[in-house]
Amino acid sequence: MSHAAPKLNAFPVFLKVEGQVVAIVGEGEEALAKARLIGQSAAALRIVAAEPEAALAAFIAGHGAVHIRSAYAPEHIEGAAMVFAASGDAGLDARISADARRLGIPVNAVDRPDLCDFFTPALVNRAPVAVAIGTEGAGPVLAQMIRARVDRMLSPSLGPLAALAATFRDAAEKLLPKGAARRRFWNEFFAGAPARAMETGEVSLAHDAAAKLLAVDAPVRGHIALVGAGPGAEDLLTLRAQRLLMEADAIVHDALVPEAVVAMGRRDAERLPVGKRKGCHSKSQDEINALLVRLGREGRRVVRLKGGDPLVFGRAGEEMAALRQAGISYEVVPGVTAAFAAAADFELPLTLRGVTSSLVFTTGHDLKGGTLPDWARLAISGATVAVYMGRSVAADVAGRLIEAGLSPDTAVAIVENASLAGRRRFHGTLADLPSLSGRGDLSGPVMTIIGDAVAGANFDRSEPLAAHRHRHAAPAAQGVFS
Repeated sequence: MSHAAPKLNAFPVFLKVEGQVVAIVGEGEEALAKARLIGQSAAALRIVAAEPEAALAAFIAGHGAVHIRSAYAPEHIEGAAMVFAASGDAGLDARISADARRLGIPVNAVDRPDLCDFFTPALVNRAPVAVAIGTEGAGPVLAQMIRARVDRMLSPSLGPLAALAATFRDAAEKLLPKGAARRRFWNEFFAGAPARAMETGEVSLAHDAAAKLLAVDAPVRGHIALVGAGPGAEDLLTLRAQRLLMEADAIVHDALVPEAVVAMGRRDAERLPVGKRKGCHSKSQDEINALLVRLGREGRRVVRLKGGDPLVFGRAGEEMAALRQAGISYEVVPGVTAAFAAAADFELPLTLRGVTSSLVFTTGHDLKGGTLPDWARLAISGATVAVYMGRSVAADVAGRLIEAGLSPDTAVAIVENASLAGRRRFHGTLADLPSLSGRGDLSGPVMTIIGDAVAGANFDRSEPLAAHRHRHAAPAAQGVFS
């Protein structure tokens, strides 16, 4: 037995208001909120306020609204397309509502659903595109929360792109056969080269790219986005990364990228795990390069999802070189690298005025040679060093730095699973660092920060490393997670 879908009591419509009068009666915050909302449209605002509060008066002056500076009278709303009763006075709002209904004008009385003919939505404005979220007056806060989520999903350049699309509509219908060819054109228009050009403000380039797409048999060009997935927490993904994931046909991701981040992509996108994790099959870098080139040549929109930032120990250089050589279009989207997430978890200033003004990123794996790496010299001269390392190299890092002259008392902060709810924080000194190698209880990506600036961190939720200096477990190799 099927159940009927719930019915809407208020049906959403878009009312033409260009050049039409919208009247607002009120003097305070409620009237200002409605004025700001309607001010996003091309309506002519008429505001009835005998003694407007300062913010409302400033809005009226700044937006050229017609101001009727007197107590409300029915003639003030005559000829309006819509009326807002926003006086904050229950009796007056009821009078305004009754007058509007008598005059056949739709009315909204703020916070009084029984006096409303319509409800104002939470609005995402990408003119000429608009997304309106309504709850029939039941949950304004919920509507605003949904609005914020939708707003993050839509590129700021969507409005200009939609306006450009309107200028190509007739030509597309004339030159492209109905069906797959026309659909392909519009898909590529809104997710391909025209959209990317508009994203960077290159309007003429977007126009030229759209014109090229009109060639009837033009092959669909693939595009690869090398996207930083951040340190693990899905809400540290950038807005651009989220949009690209929603547009992708295929998501090529490292094993260390959490499922919650991969799941932010389109549900029907092909998922291709390629990353490196102990005990799992992984593709070589050459195989990954070849896969990206193949997908690009197939005309696919691909997100190559890398932990942290693609350009920090992410081997993006090799992938970009392969794509350039193959003539495949690509872009790079930065991500929050693990050093920044670990520092945030510790409330740790990576640079500190009067203490250190330089920062080094390293993996620590270059300590095996006879000569001291340049970053070690920088550490000795006062730089903060962020080490993307497995536990197995902790003793080498500490030993070589102490041997080179860095004080054994230099502060150290370590984070396992930076940014995630289950993260663990440890603190101590360089002399304590070798104990990390024997910590069999650490299975997640480990980030270590060394330097005098570490002393300014918040250690309230951190465990001292010294407590584990005499405990040993079998060392386990740990992958770098940038």
